[in-house]
Amino acid sequence: MPYVKIELTREGVTREQKQQLIAGVTNLISDILGKDPNLTHIVLQEIELDDWGFAGEQVSILREKGITAQKNNS
Repeated sequence: MPYVKIELTREGVTREQKQQLIAGVTNLISDILGKDPNLTHIVLQEIELDDWGFAGEQVSILREKGITAQKNNS
């Protein structure tokens, strides 16, 4: 019975994106590990920007400085 917890900052992830994450991770666990998708649990937990930090700063402050987690598509 696999259990996967994904923590991410609360920054507008849509219901559809969450469903895609849940389905995608479930399929990955099933395909690679051969686990039953009906017994695979995926938990998404959104964390407020003030409650998450790295590099010594809150993510809310990093966002104010223009530092994001978006891929650079240049």
